[in-house]
Amino acid sequence: MENTTGPRTGLRESKKLRTRRQLAATALELFLERGFDAVSVADVAAAAEVSKPTLFRYFPSKEDLVLDRFADHQDEVARIVRDRPAGLTPVGAVREHFLAALAERDPITGLCDHPNVLAFQGLLYSTAGLQARIAHYTAREVELLAAVLETESVPAFSARLAALHLVTVRHELGRENWRRLSAGQSADDAHPAAVAEADRAFAMLADGLDRTLGPLIPS
Repeated sequence: MENTTGPRTGLRESKKLRTRRQLAATALELFLERGFDAVSVADVAAAAEVSKPTLFRYFPSKEDLVLDRFADHQDEVARIVRDRPAGLTPVGAVREHFLAALAERDPITGLCDHPNVLAFQGLLYSTAGLQARIAHYTAREVELLAAVLETESVPAFSARLAALHLVTVRHELGRENWRRLSAGQSADDAHPAAVAEADRAFAMLADGLDRTLGPLIPS
């Protein structure tokens, strides 16, 4: 008998992914149009033509309808540090990656003036409920990065402190870049200041963390 478990499973997963993306897109459109607090989960479910229980199977909270995209980046800093070349410190690796992302106007840096990105970031930074929920995602970023540092023989407490510093600096640089753009600057005009601020922020970390963490030693 032919085994169709693999293809069927793949189709089911593809359908779930499409549904998830549709729900998130519908929710974001409503939130941007009416404001996050003015839209209920029932409103989103009705607009997406699904039941509330179905929506909650995909997203555990209303906030996650907006913040789910952050899940795709939770392991980014951990991966940058884990995969860095020999001789480069964790701070140096994260700095190089962030500067490259600034040059590419990556939305994760806050230095992207595409209207959709600006609208999303405006919603994120102006909504208290979203700011509170993002702490959940930030905690996971810290946890993953700390685990990588521990594999390099960094003591657990030091690894967590270092991870907190690195993750927080990335987030704060992104927020500062968004402030520049929301004040009317273009991404191109704001780029030099964003680079200078990033260099300054990572230099502050390097003064302390590099002495503690050190470079990657070739095995």
